[in-house]
Amino acid sequence: MKSARTEYLRPAAAEDVPALMTLRTEAEEWLRTKGTDQWSDPETGKRAIDKWHANIDEGRAWVVVGEYQQVLATVSRGVVDRDFWTDADQPETALYLYKLIVARGASGRHLGTRVVDWMSRLAGLEGRTWVRIDTWRTNTGLHAYYERLGFKHVRTEAPPHRRSGWLAQRPAGELALPNDLLPVSPKPQMHNDFGGIHEME
Repeated sequence: MKSARTEYLRPAAAEDVPALMTLRTEAEEWLRTKGTDQWSDPETGKRAIDKWHANIDEGRAWVVVGEYQQVLATVSRGVVDRDFWTDADQPETALYLYKLIVARGASGRHLGTRVVDWMSRLAGLEGRTWVRIDTWRTNTGLHAYYERLGFKHVRTEAPPHRRSGWLAQRPAGELALPNDLLPVSPKPQMHNDFGGIHEME
């Protein structure tokens, strides 16, 4: 018998930033073992923290949490990146997915796939046509991962000041795991001093 899922999505809160930075650092270390130069730049510390805070303040960052409120994954919804997508791409027809990171300890739960499905469903509900991504140009393993999830390579852009630019998209509303959707909480929830949780207003 399949066990009940305990993970769910919620908006990220400022209190999540240390956990998000832990996810980022863990991902950097793991990527180094995979023969890719992704995130080899020293974008940690204050610059990365400022980016997380900005995404949280703008309501663009989300986290997947487990039974004990531990952060298992994160994703952000971004604005169209004009270094890559042009007017000819009809940028308003797409939802742009950024910063998808899953904790290594949560592997095997298909969290990445389920988060992408959630973004895809959201894009469909908004009447959009596509979910779009841009990824590190040299990370061919990541390209293959997204292609397995149904993304089609659009083109590769290589502006000199950027290291991402492998552009791909998947139809909005398309679901890889339609019977395993992540539930969503509309408000951040944090532990209180008595071991329970409460919603943040």
